[in-house]
Amino acid sequence: MNGQQQRQAEIVKAVALKAQNQPLLGSGLWFHNDIRDNYYYASYLFAAAVESPAILHDPADAKKKAESVLAKVLQLQQNDPDLPLYGHFPLNLNPSPEQARPHELPVELMGSLMAYFYNRYERELSPELREAFETALRHIYLGGFFRKPLQMFNHHEAKYTAAKIIFGQRYEDRELLEDGINSLQKTIVRVTTQGMPEYGALPWFWHWVQAFTCAWELTSDNSLKQHLAELLDYLWNERSLFYLKGAWVGAHSRVWPHDAPADRNVLHDYVQFGDFPLGEDMPRTEYAGFFCYPAPEAARQRALQRQEPSEVHKQIVKIDTGEEIPLHSYVYVTKDFASGGIWERVKEFDNEQIRWLVSFPVTADNSVNQLTFFHPGEGYRDGDPRHQSEYAQVLYVKNRILTVFPVPEDNPHQEIIGILPKGTWIMEEAGLFGQVQNCYVSILLKGRYSVEELDTYNQVRLHGEPAAIAVEVIGLEEAKLLGILNVSSLAEQFDPTSFTMELLGSQKGTITYRGISSQDILELTSGLYSANPK
Repeated sequence: MNGQQQRQAEIVKAVALKAQNQPLLGSGLWFHNDIRDNYYYASYLFAAAVESPAILHDPADAKKKAESVLAKVLQLQQNDPDLPLYGHFPLNLNPSPEQARPHELPVELMGSLMAYFYNRYERELSPELREAFETALRHIYLGGFFRKPLQMFNHHEAKYTAAKIIFGQRYEDRELLEDGINSLQKTIVRVTTQGMPEYGALPWFWHWVQAFTCAWELTSDNSLKQHLAELLDYLWNERSLFYLKGAWVGAHSRVWPHDAPADRNVLHDYVQFGDFPLGEDMPRTEYAGFFCYPAPEAARQRALQRQEPSEVHKQIVKIDTGEEIPLHSYVYVTKDFASGGIWERVKEFDNEQIRWLVSFPVTADNSVNQLTFFHPGEGYRDGDPRHQSEYAQVLYVKNRILTVFPVPEDNPHQEIIGILPKGTWIMEEAGLFGQVQNCYVSILLKGRYSVEELDTYNQVRLHGEPAAIAVEVIGLEEAKLLGILNVSSLAEQFDPTSFTMELLGSQKGTITYRGISSQDILELTSGLYSANPK
């Protein structure tokens, strides 16, 4: 058993024990908020019962419990071909599973994973459950949720493509399989030449990985397996560029609450790389414990050997309502932190986006490991940093980030929100100085600010006309060479004139910044940026 397999076994054990110890609801399921969690928990419990029974209290009872939940999940499928969403499952089961209506999302990912589960455990299933799986998979095939053309090259279409290959092979449907192969080839060309339009989008990136890994596992045709491997190699190379010990660094076009301000969607990273501790919080169990496509060695080395800093520049062509929009991302990655984001700001679905981040490694307690400042936008509420407005002009240069926030006077949100990870922080008139893990952080502020200590992070509220910030991050080793031995000496290094603002009119200004790790003067004016060596 190699390291990846050992980490998968660790995940299977952890989820299976949670499932065994979790009491069932009156419906016979564990959860009513999302049908998929029932399916995933039952899959892990069943796998442990047949492959690692010693880890369970009562393996026979665990297997029986898992089969019962799996059967109840399958019973909720829409099995009448004359009704809408034939072959689909409900998503939210409240107030009761019997009243829940079919939803288009669960089968997208769960359907292919069901094919994998059945292929792997068919012989261990009871005759009744074996028949239920056969019937459910045929309903999925005949329902044909995947019979859609490529248009947006997003995570939905990635799952359609993988499902075409999986179900085309399973039911010897040559036309469907050829459609899947053609879609796969177009996807490879699209992402390798123009990038992934869902940049930094979690958990959707993992849906790409899971869907195509599932197809790779179930494919016996060597030529097709090679094409799937080509796409998976691309995906893991992409992941390694934006990887720092479990953190996904840089801009995010979409995120869930468990992706920000703490990276908790880490199971696939943990299996693949294993260079950070796995906490107890596992919000996306899915099938990380079942299969893993080994990343190319170059990607693994890039992710795991961060001794020298690197800069990642990416151009992404985003497709939005038929229009191709070029975007540019930048991130600076060291062994202790990473900083950067997206240069342009575009409208994203549900405005669940993060323009820029300073990221730190994931820790065992899954504490907040992201630092950012933003102006609240559509969908914002306290405690949710995923909803940011367009009122930010940015400059990213290695370990320094400048942002000015030209917020219109009539905007209902006039304050800028800052998210600070827990650490050692001191407040000065010029700004905030702190230590987070193995880094010193300075945040110079233009405007009036206050800091509130919350349970998992510190929140800054900044007011200015306009407000502006300069963030600089330095690893402890580099800081020592600069004579910085603690947070107090960090604060003493900064001259008040190192961060200046010249107002150009209402809500506009030019900011200049000279840090301590570089003598370059950075200047940001109304969205134009320059770095002028002095």
